[in-house]
Amino acid sequence: MPHPGDREPEHGREDADGTIWFTVAQAARFLRCSPQTIYSWERRGHLDRDAAPTDENGRRIYTQQQIAAALRTAQHNTAAIRRPHAA
Repeated sequence: MPHPGDREPEHGREDADGTIWFTVAQAARFLRCSPQTIYSWERRGHLDRDAAPTDENGRRIYTQQQIAAALRTAQHNTAAIRRPHAA
């Protein structure tokens, strides 16, 4: 989990072991989407809201890997919906 002295890149925060953490707002900026998209991923179970640690301000934070996995899942689900059905 991030610590106050950790380096903070433009998007997200990098901790001592190199893991980059994002708040919902930072993840949305990084992905160039709305924070509502990230909240939607939480509701759909792509991100585990209940298990997410929080930063020093009480905001939920997710690793870059968690955000990337949620994005892949959302893209996969969207592609499946848009796939033409065989008649």
